[in-house]
Amino acid sequence: MAHISAWTREHVRGIGEDIGAASAALISEAEVLPVALNFGIWDAWPVQAVNGSPFQQSEGCQLWMALGAPRFADPDERHRHARIHLIQRENGEWRHLGPAMPAGFSPGSREWSGSAVIGNDGETVTLYFTAAGRRGEERLSFEQRIFSAKATLDLASRDPRLIGWRDLQEIVQLDPAHYMATVGGTDEIGKIKAFRDPAFFRDPADGSDYLLFAGSAARSPSPYNGVVGVARADTISATGWHVLPPLLTADTLNNELERPHVVHIYGLYYMFWSTQRHVFDPEGPTGPTGLYGMVSDRLLGDWRPLNETGLVLANPSAAPSQSYSWLVLSDLSVTSFIDDWGTSGVRRFGGTFAPFLHLRLAGDSASVEY
Repeated sequence: MAHISAWTREHVRGIGEDIGAASAALISEAEVLPVALNFGIWDAWPVQAVNGSPFQQSEGCQLWMALGAPRFADPDERHRHARIHLIQRENGEWRHLGPAMPAGFSPGSREWSGSAVIGNDGETVTLYFTAAGRRGEERLSFEQRIFSAKATLDLASRDPRLIGWRDLQEIVQLDPAHYMATVGGTDEIGKIKAFRDPAFFRDPADGSDYLLFAGSAARSPSPYNGVVGVARADTISATGWHVLPPLLTADTLNNELERPHVVHIYGLYYMFWSTQRHVFDPEGPTGPTGLYGMVSDRLLGDWRPLNETGLVLANPSAAPSQSYSWLVLSDLSVTSFIDDWGTSGVRRFGGTFAPFLHLRLAGDSASVEY
């Protein structure tokens, strides 16, 4: 049975003003390399094997997905046009391959983050993703539903494609006892409620499959009610997935624990999520925009904050919004996207991959390797 762990004010209060060794290096202009002309990407993930390692299309070549949209004068406009795009990574270089799903297939007005798993046959890809709003709606809503769909990986040409999209299904049904509905949610940045970002994880302890997701606690008196939700694969369920109580709550502390995911390494479970300073309760304490995490001896609890505070890495104080949406891979390399970079004080949206980082984990401690 899942035990609901808590990320609390006492934990965050320990961060203080000096983030010290948790600070990432400043991103330079030479590192802001667009994936494609007049096109920006943000939240990204690799097509992975069931064990969590990125699928190797060939030597040094991987297939990734990312949210993408044309570039706009106001970078926030991209969220109104977000679609999942296919990207190839070959010997450290990125190549844009176009939308992952065909037009009209997705049930949402936009597509938000998720994860993708390739089967043992090396060609059947299952995409878990967030459908934001509903296809054809006149006014964009912030309703969020979690879907899966399957496609066949076609490697016949130079550009890999996902073809034969099928089996589109809403798989994680919101349990009102634990999770707040997102229907009618606000569009105010930092206050959007969550039921999104499904991340696949196969538990090596028993081979069970899980999806972690960002959620909002039901019946909370606080607007800062973020949780990390979880669903377990269940063949008895009509959708194939059974939603469980949250793994982690930040109720009264923080509104958005985004893109939660788990890495199993050294015999321990490490859970990571991204959050931003402006989604903490302004009454404090607040932490920096960064990657946070917890550690446990088992997937369903009890979770302990890494470094006693939960903070794993943060943007440098000179550029507090330079990158976001960190994802820790199975080899402890860390990807993110370049957001508002530089120290000029003028907003500059990078819209591309940030330089990879690498973590060092030792029990309840985590640090960035340089």
